[in-house]
Amino acid sequence: MKHVRTQGHLALCALVAAGVLGLTACSGSSSEPTTATTTTTTAEVTTSQPAEVTETTMATTTPKAPAAAPATTEPKAAAMPNVVCMNLQEAQNTIQEAGVFYSRSKDATGQGRRQVVDSNWIVVAQTPSAGAPVTEGEAVLSAVKIGEPSPC
Repeated sequence: MKHVRTQGHLALCALVAAGVLGLTACSGSSSEPTTATTTTTTAEVTTSQPAEVTETTMATTTPKAPAAAPATTEPKAAAMPNVVCMNLQEAQNTIQEAGVFYSRSKDATGQGRRQVVDSNWIVVAQTPSAGAPVTEGEAVLSAVKIGEPSPC
């Protein structure tokens, strides 16, 4: 007995396969892996020659959701060193040695000048004061250019 696939039969198989793939692609995510198995059986078609009966099984696995990111810890405060009357670059280095790696600086004259070359500036005031706890970004150093009037 010879089995013959008809165009209608092949089209039906393709349509069923596309539907199964479409449904599995639209499934939501879950924290647990899931497995979906679909079995499709096509019926025999009456033609001048017998049609083949095909059974198709597809299995899909949904991957596990990524693990949650570890919780971040609070930054540890360091004691603010006394950096008044230091060269701005040396002051920043001293604060970093204390454990705080991000400090800010500003023009003490109020002109809004940027401290492009830190070694050309001198610190005339600091926030917070020496000995106070300080964390990343909290240290603000007010500076003037070397040679400008200052209390140092």
